[in-house]
Order: sequence, then C-alpha cells, then structure tokens
Amino acid sequence: MSENEASQTEFARKISSSLAKAIIYVVLYTATSAAVQYAMFTLLPNYGIDVKDYVAYVQILLAFGFGWLIVSSISSFMYWTMRTRYNHPAAAAIRNVIRIVGVGALAAAISGGVTGGAAGVALGGFLGMVVGFATQRVLGQAVAGLFLLVVRPFKINDMVVVAGESGIVEDVSALFTRVIKDDGTIVLIPNNTIIGGKIYLKPTQKSSGKS
Repeated sequence: MSENEASQTEFARKISSSLAKAIIYVVLYTATSAAVQYAMFTLLPNYGIDVKDYVAYVQILLAFGFGWLIVSSISSFMYWTMRTRYNHPAAAAIRNVIRIVGVGALAAAISGGVTGGAAGVALGGFLGMVVGFATQRVLGQAVAGLFLLVVRPFKINDMVVVAGESGIVEDVSALFTRVIKDDGTIVLIPNNTIIGGKIYLKPTQKSSGKS
C-alpha cells in the first residue's frame, strides 16, 4: 500500500470514528436525559425524595456536557473530511469555525429551552446576539484565515507586503498570519485585516552570480 493510500485509509477511519462518536453522544444524551427525568419526577418521589426543583439545573449540565461532546465530534468529522482535500491548517480553520458557531448555537438553544415559550425564544435570540457580538472578531478572523488557507494568495516563505508590514510569511494559521520582517521582528497579523486589503508579492531575491 502506498503512503497516499495509507493516508486516505487513515482519514476514512477517522471520519467514520468521528461520525460514530457524534451519533453515540446524541443517543446517550437522549437516554440519559430521559432517565434523569424519570428518576427525579417518578422514581425518587416514591421514596419521599423531592428533587423536582433541581431538574432544570441537571438538564442544563447534561445539555452543556453532551452538547460540547457533540459539537467537538462534528467539528472533528469536518476536519478529517476536509483533510482528504486540504492540508492541516485549512482543515483546522474549518474545525475552529464550526466549534465557535456550534458553541454559540448551543448556548442560545439551552437558554431558550430553559425558559420556554415566547420568553425562551426572545432570551435565546438575545443571547445568540450577545454570543455573536462577543465572537464576531474571532469568527471573522477564523473565516478570513480559512479563505487565505483555501485560496492561497500567498504561501509559506513568500516575500509579501500585507497590512502595511513587509517580510517573509512564516506561517498562516486560523487567526493570524505570522510574518518575519527584515530585522528579525515577528509580526502576527490578524487575518481579517489582510482580507479586503492590498497584498503585494515581492520577487524572490536571487544571487547575481558574479564572481
């Protein structure tokens, strides 16, 4: 088996594993939530233990715990799926974007479910906007980093001028582009400041060949 075939086999195994974990977590959350509901409303009261007032808190903890596991599994599934076509930085950027969006949606959904009804919808929408504003810059940088990694207007070791900084590109991550200037200074440029601005690709310096 060639190295490429081995890599594709490993990616397929990781994809299947991540998807299976997401499904298992959903099933476990549903079963656990139902079991807790039955125990606290039906089983424990038969023994004189009244804990109905704490059901909401337990369900919130379960939702947060299993919700994070589900979001992580889905983001991992997308990461390994994208790794079949793109390199690690691009796939990692997609994974980070999915995690940010997933956590925000999870927080909004839980807040809406706790209060219920129209009030729950309003509170969920409000918290969704709060989370959206709080993560706007981070999410914007992650999306911009994803764009840079997929479109590749410049590559590692290219000499560039971006966001007013001139130097050699050392790394392009989900949030920052790392540039080394001529004097050795390392500049971390937020990716969202690069998108929409001018990008200058400087010619590679070549030796004159004079003796």
